[in-house]
Amino acid sequence: MSFKLVSVALAATLGLAACGDTIGEQALSGAVIGAAGTAIFNGDAGTGAVVGAVGGVAYCQISDRCN
Repeated sequence: MSFKLVSVALAATLGLAACGDTIGEQALSGAVIGAAGTAIFNGDAGTGAVVGAVGGVAYCQISDRCN
């Protein structure tokens, strides 16, 4: 298996498993997933982390799945 495939599978698994109870946990899990996703595809991991953190908090605050 290629490294990219394993990394994408790991990031997807973390994305499904991680949401967090607090806003800080939600931001952290989103940042990790965003950074990993962009790093896999040779993007800017810092930008991915910021976008992931904002997206993670927004999703968890709006969705009933996290609460």
